[in-house]
Amino acid sequence: MTRSTPKKTKIAICPVQYHDLEAIESLAVSSCENDGQNCSITIVKQLQQVRRWYGLLKFLSWFPNPFAHNFCVYVAKEKNQVRGWIQVSPFNKSGTTWQVQRTIEESLTTEIELGLPQDRDIASMLLRYCFGNIVQARTWLSEVNIHQKKTLALYRQNGFHPLAQVTYWTITPELIPQLASLDVDLPNLLGVSNLDAQILYKLHCASIPHALREAFDQQIQDFKTSLLDDCLDRVKQLFTNTTISQGYVFEPQRKEAIGYFKLEACQDGSSPHIGQLTIHPGYQWLYPKLLAKIAQLLKDLPTQSLEVTSTDYQPNREKYLEKLGATIAEHNLLMSRSVWHKLKEPKPLESLQWSEVLKGLQPARTPIPSRMSFFKKEDSKVQPNKTSLDRDSSNDPSKSHNCEKIEADDRNTDRSSD
Repeated sequence: MTRSTPKKTKIAICPVQYHDLEAIESLAVSSCENDGQNCSITIVKQLQQVRRWYGLLKFLSWFPNPFAHNFCVYVAKEKNQVRGWIQVSPFNKSGTTWQVQRTIEESLTTEIELGLPQDRDIASMLLRYCFGNIVQARTWLSEVNIHQKKTLALYRQNGFHPLAQVTYWTITPELIPQLASLDVDLPNLLGVSNLDAQILYKLHCASIPHALREAFDQQIQDFKTSLLDDCLDRVKQLFTNTTISQGYVFEPQRKEAIGYFKLEACQDGSSPHIGQLTIHPGYQWLYPKLLAKIAQLLKDLPTQSLEVTSTDYQPNREKYLEKLGATIAEHNLLMSRSVWHKLKEPKPLESLQWSEVLKGLQPARTPIPSRMSFFKKEDSKVQPNKTSLDRDSSNDPSKSHNCEKIEADDRNTDRSSD
């Protein structure tokens, strides 16, 4: 007796709907538990906020705005059941670079129990769907923890290659008063506005390698804030109870920025503070001064840890954080993938025939001779008219003399008749 093999069912990929949020949450929690991560709390909080503001987010996704892709999620369904989901978002304002925030699929234990085939790679299907359907994206980024071997293998299998190693550091609340006590002498520390976008863009290009600059593809507009963006950011800060402070150090001799900081401070102490630093490679001494400035801004706020990042192409920053006593929270690998190859020609050039190539050069109808046609001279010889004779007589002096003689003979005949 032969055993019948189960039939393969079709996987359908579509944008997320409200009734899919519960299944997405259960898949996210089970995936984090299997990988031994503590990210389930963060995902559950985000999904609770999405469930609360789902109608507003759906409305904002219909027209261009900063929150149009705030929760851009696609789900893979099989028999109307969610088997996996992926969350993506644009990295720059032009939309040429997108980022894969997370990719979660159902574990294989359920498939083994049900006797389903295990050759389906739902995560790869979701990635390929995004590569093919988000047409404005030319480059894709992803940040993966170095201990997630399965996820790293998934991205390498789908064409991603490493760009840099990103390390997340945690500065404990005990170290913040120690940093705030340092002397900060920055007379050229200025506030940030849209007029400084070009200066900050030059600092961004100087602080990162060429490969990352091409992958990020950030322009001057990425460092500007429109009126709508500013209003939405203020509303977001009001709901999340956070404040944003930023500034840059200006070098008057070179007339450019040499350092920049941005601080997202939590006012109620419910979440850690987040600091961002951008330092010109030629001014490494700004690391302790800008960190001390950030610590001074946190002096009157509830005690909470401060999170900062560093990359492997910034060795001086990592050495300073180690010397300071900061602890490493997470090691990630930044990866990228180009999708320029998806722009295919409708027909290969080598298969085109000359008749197809020159089809557009053939006349659509029979041409009609106009007055400027070259046949005009021949027609005038066959049927001469008065205008042509007058034109010829004006050009030929002998013909004009004959005409005058004929007129004189006519006068003589008239006189003799009288």
